[in-house]
Amino acid sequence: MKYGYARVAAASPELKVADCSFNTKKIIDMIKEAEKKSVEFLVFPELCITGYTCADLFRHNVLLDGAINSILAIAEATRDTSMVVIVGLPLSVKGRLYNCAAVIQKGKILGIVPKSNLPGYNEFYEQRWFTEAEHLEVSQVKIGEEFVPIGGDIIFTAEEDENIAFGIEICEDLWVPVPPSSFLAQAGAMLIFNLSASNELVGKADYRKGLVEGQSARCVAGYVYASSNCGESSTDLVYGGHLIIAENGLVLSESERFYFENKMIMADIDLDRLSFNRVSMGTFRGGKGGRSYRNISFSYETKDNISEELLRPIPKHPFVPNDISRRDERCREILSIQTSGLEKRIRHTGLDKLVIAISGGLDSTLAFIVAARAIKHLNLPLSNIIAITMPGFGTTGRTYNNAISLIKGIGATLRVVDIKEACLRHFIDIEHDKDIHDTTYENVQARERTQVLMDVANKIGGLVVGTGDLSELALGWCTYNGDHMSMYGVNSGVPKTLVKHIIQWYADYEANEEIRKVLYDIIDTPISPELLPPSKEGKILQKTEDILGPYEVHDFFLYNMLRCGTGPDKNLFLAQKAFDGEYSREQLKKWMVTFYKRFFSQQFKRSCLPDGPKVGTVSLSPRGDWRMPSDAEANLWLSAINDI
Repeated sequence: MKYGYARVAAASPELKVADCSFNTKKIIDMIKEAEKKSVEFLVFPELCITGYTCADLFRHNVLLDGAINSILAIAEATRDTSMVVIVGLPLSVKGRLYNCAAVIQKGKILGIVPKSNLPGYNEFYEQRWFTEAEHLEVSQVKIGEEFVPIGGDIIFTAEEDENIAFGIEICEDLWVPVPPSSFLAQAGAMLIFNLSASNELVGKADYRKGLVEGQSARCVAGYVYASSNCGESSTDLVYGGHLIIAENGLVLSESERFYFENKMIMADIDLDRLSFNRVSMGTFRGGKGGRSYRNISFSYETKDNISEELLRPIPKHPFVPNDISRRDERCREILSIQTSGLEKRIRHTGLDKLVIAISGGLDSTLAFIVAARAIKHLNLPLSNIIAITMPGFGTTGRTYNNAISLIKGIGATLRVVDIKEACLRHFIDIEHDKDIHDTTYENVQARERTQVLMDVANKIGGLVVGTGDLSELALGWCTYNGDHMSMYGVNSGVPKTLVKHIIQWYADYEANEEIRKVLYDIIDTPISPELLPPSKEGKILQKTEDILGPYEVHDFFLYNMLRCGTGPDKNLFLAQKAFDGEYSREQLKKWMVTFYKRFFSQQFKRSCLPDGPKVGTVSLSPRGDWRMPSDAEANLWLSAINDI
């Protein structure tokens, strides 16, 4: 399990109804194929040895004995592989017939799990032939020469690591109000395998996929679903062979449907991430719902070559959906959250005027858009927004003109406060040489701007709207008690890589043509605090990403650290995959050092953040998701980077 990944596969073999020999051969063929692809866990469909649609043939010993012979042959075929194989078969125990899943590894049948919930409605007649797991009266059954554990109370746990565990449910088990996997997950199962035979009806595939997605999310687990294909009997129904692999609500791989030949899908499940999320949530402290489980051991031998080519998406911009429709929906929803948060603050305080600094950059533009939407929702005049642009020593004509055009275009009250004279006066007061362009030179400007905003707000009875974003807070890229401070920070939960997309969404769907042109130019403007003088040509020289490194890389590190619990070595490994061909390993490693150093050293700025809305799964609010001592050391993380 290098970097915490487990390679799983769902397979649906070519099938002939009631032909155990044919089916066994196809199953063994797929086991050999999966072994070549470094699969560690392989699940087949429900009753795949016989076929699901054998009907009254299930009562005949010829078929049942054939299934036993097949399971022994399949077990023998796994003798030289450490892969865990899960196949479905009918099994007679003390005069009752059970729909079972057999777990096989290294030539042995490790355990048998019977189906807990049998459908007996509409097109399903399983209750005619099978008995539910709860009526099983034995804890083991003899198969061949060996006694094998059997029951619905089994969890399979790795000998090498008790945190690696899996459970099994069968088809209908997923469709009931409380699936067995809910209890299995509470008992520690990190992976759930579902052997299924689900027929096709109009709209059923989407519903089925939704169940798998939803259950993987509720269980915070990897969920691997394998269903029978068109080889099943088509007397009254058609089976499509739907294969799905999901992880915590995200589908990693999904097959086409309606085929007769062997089909297999694979994905790499991030067990480390699942474990981190479970620990973070705390929900899994609640126990097993009064159920007790037997632990059956299996051997988990990691395949190091899995990391060479991961079978899962590694989004370069994890905060930004690749799909345009989903991205548009996310932008719309985030704007709605931001707007509602600010609107609530206005309603609560009774202060119906907003004060905001407009620089012509991305963050202040987004905050301004939120302010305008909130004022509109409250049916207040847009002139109630006091938009102040405060040119300083680094302000360029491009950003200044965009700020003026945006304010006028929105219809807010424009104020221009040139801060240069005030800053020069302050340099004299604190005995600072104006020609020394150091941190003091920069922060004087930032604090002067904040002082103007706060005092104007006091004068008119308004609220100062903060503009700083999540990425700046993570890196501490803000001036303490300068742009760091406000009366409500609407952008505090929005990462930098998403800011421009939200602005673009607003430009495309809510802005008029005049404002749209301004917004598009703002999107194309280099990110800069504009605190140092521009070039002789009036162009921005102080570019944030030249100093810190690309925000897209820092957002990548931030997401994986906070959302997934990823350590430096894995974070760098993933970054190399995501940014392959764009940045070198050395560059990524250098920026990672910057990220961790600043993330730890700048916590004191986050410890006293103004209120602001959480909009996504990652937040740095000291009152919510992230509580960290301001004097915590980064040495362990930095040492881990040095060891890479």
